[in-house]
Amino acid sequence: MPRAIAFGIALTVISAFAFGSGPLFAKPVYAEGVGWHVLMAWRFLIGAGLAWAWLLLRERSRAGLRRMRRRDVAIAIGLGVLYTGNSATYFAGLETVSASLSALIVYVYPALVAVITLQVGRPLQGRRAWGALALALAGVALAVGNIDAATAPPLSGLLLIAASPVIYSVWIVLSARLSGEGRSGVGADAGAGVVDPLAAGVVMLTATAVTYWVTAVALGRPVMPAQIPAGAWVGLAGVGIVSTFIAVQAFYAGAHRIGAARASIVSTVEPIWTIVLASLLFLERLEPLQLVGGGMILAGVVIAQTGAGAGSTAAELRIADE
Repeated sequence: MPRAIAFGIALTVISAFAFGSGPLFAKPVYAEGVGWHVLMAWRFLIGAGLAWAWLLLRERSRAGLRRMRRRDVAIAIGLGVLYTGNSATYFAGLETVSASLSALIVYVYPALVAVITLQVGRPLQGRRAWGALALALAGVALAVGNIDAATAPPLSGLLLIAASPVIYSVWIVLSARLSGEGRSGVGADAGAGVVDPLAAGVVMLTATAVTYWVTAVALGRPVMPAQIPAGAWVGLAGVGIVSTFIAVQAFYAGAHRIGAARASIVSTVEPIWTIVLASLLFLERLEPLQLVGGGMILAGVVIAQTGAGAGSTAAELRIADE
């Protein structure tokens, strides 16, 4: 295997582990009495700050930011505001739903994207996308339907978690249009009119951070540093640095070395990572049939991302954020 490909796979795996660690950082923060809204405000403030520092160190990305048209900036800001819907539903649901189950349900999003792109973006061929989605949804039903009644989370939490991949899938497809899908490809030269994904990602992250902070202050959330319990700062820093900044940058670098389709498949290790660590750290356990359901979800993802024309949208646009 060429060294560049091996390095790209390693970066993609690191990214998947970083994204999958988000729930693991969040649970201890919740245990300190910090709610999801405050967690998200600090997550995106830290992530956006580091992303700006990284962009300013790269001449190509600085040039890409300068090339963004006002319309592109406005769209990126709108997408950043929309992204609060995905992250809010997921982390709000995570307050009552286990990290393991949440990771399985949310990972249905690549199959949802595959179906959406039958009408928007780069379509898949034949019935593969629909079959993949059916398999993934059946896996979700199996995972949710076999929850132990004694430890079942509230229905509201499950509905929030289920809403997250739907919103995220719409966000991915809309972001793909900004990043150049359907034109000459992501990351093309400025002459092609394509927005630099790193520049667009920084603007989106900033818009998401501003949205969370404005709403948190307006609603009177205890978001100021003096109001944060000392024991919560490790988790807040972890979700901002590891699960936002490092996760995004590692996936961007990995996908550009091995291609979007392969990166999508490699990223299926993410829920496995979350489930294994959740069982070790929080003693969470999934029933055997729930694990079967998880396998069906991951199989649906692989099927959706291995057809002709598959893999591009979900993989390329995840680089902007999660």
